[in-house]
Amino acid sequence: MLLLELIKKTRSFRRFDQNTAITTDQLKNMVNSARLGASGRNQQSLCYKLINDATTNRTVFPLLKWAGFIEDWDGPEEGERPAAYIVVCHNKNIAATHFCDEGIAMQNMLLTATEMGVGGCIIASVDKVKLRQELHIPEHLEILDVVALGKPAEKVVIEDMQDDDYKYWRDNKGVHHVPKRSLDDILF
Repeated sequence: MLLLELIKKTRSFRRFDQNTAITTDQLKNMVNSARLGASGRNQQSLCYKLINDATTNRTVFPLLKWAGFIEDWDGPEEGERPAAYIVVCHNKNIAATHFCDEGIAMQNMLLTATEMGVGGCIIASVDKVKLRQELHIPEHLEILDVVALGKPAEKVVIEDMQDDDYKYWRDNKGVHHVPKRSLDDILF
């Protein structure tokens, strides 16, 4: 698959086929692609917690906030929830800062996921205190984000942005629309 096509297919999915398992090997392949990517000063301070069992998934799910622009929606219903998660952390014992490493790492993970037929969503709105407690994450690991993963159960389309309205939305058929600025609009 051409890289540009892979990038276009790599969307933020928020509804999944919860019963389609994501294996530990698949999660490790995603993290390996993150590991091989660029790292500020090459410090490589990111580390990851892999989650793909139903019990832990049920613990993690309520600690996440989903799709802030979609009113009256608290996230996917049972049956549409992620089958796996990757908790992205910064090891403060390795480096004081993680620069832009998390963005590079998570994009690499999502590109790898897409190539495998898996969809994902980077979630920054996380109850980090409760997540740390529930998953017994040590204090020297700063929780940055959670990547939710599963077989996509929704259609996500890119469309041209109108009138600077950047808010994503769903139509009455459940299609998730993502407005994007044009290339001419972002070049100066």
